[in-house]
Amino acid sequence: MFRLALRQTEGLIASIIALLGFDLAVPDHSTISRRAETLEVPRPRPGREPVHLLVDSTGLKLCGPGEWLVEKHGTRTRRGWCKLHLATDANTGRIVALVLTDKGTDDGSRVGPLLGQLGGPVASFTGDRAYDRDDVYAAVAARHPAAGVIVPPRSSAVQSDTARIEPTQRDRHLQTIAERGRMGSQRASGYNWRALVEADISRWKRVIGNGLRSQTDGRQKAEIAVAADALNCMLELGRPEYVRLT
Repeated sequence: MFRLALRQTEGLIASIIALLGFDLAVPDHSTISRRAETLEVPRPRPGREPVHLLVDSTGLKLCGPGEWLVEKHGTRTRRGWCKLHLATDANTGRIVALVLTDKGTDDGSRVGPLLGQLGGPVASFTGDRAYDRDDVYAAVAARHPAAGVIVPPRSSAVQSDTARIEPTQRDRHLQTIAERGRMGSQRASGYNWRALVEADISRWKRVIGNGLRSQTDGRQKAEIAVAADALNCMLELGRPEYVRLT
């Protein structure tokens, strides 16, 4: 269902309305495409508790001309790619922020826009070595001074000049690695929770697909927002509710 083209979506909606016996007009595929440019998808509501944020990115291919056009005109165009940056709440598994950029954008530069989409406090920020940068630590500290930054330092990392007097979070990570080893440091810091955001990316690829169908920036933004909202709804529907019996 989530991989249907707009013409197929139009036919699916029309058939569902007919089965329900409703006398409603179905917007054509061109109207659906135009309305996607200005569609506003509500953002997830922030919870009361501080969020343990897990971040990662993945590539999405931009769908170009179909096979029929390629065969008709005898040309083959290079398929483009873009990068999707995701932020997941470690407590709920929900996607709470996302940014779409071109394929050449580095992960660390998108930390600010991701944090800007959150309406509540952040307890910790966890990412892989691509986020081992001074501006990432600075962006988290500027918005959430009390938040912990859990990013494994690079293999060539060295401690700062003030490590003995006033160690930074990165200095403490390096000290823990020296004492416990890299794997021991990851277990102690809770870095392994980052697997949850990788699971969200896997769900995105298996359910939504690994590409974007929209051609303009506004429609692509709406497309990824709808996809994230759909995945979050699926997660809530499959989550059991526990009631203590006394």
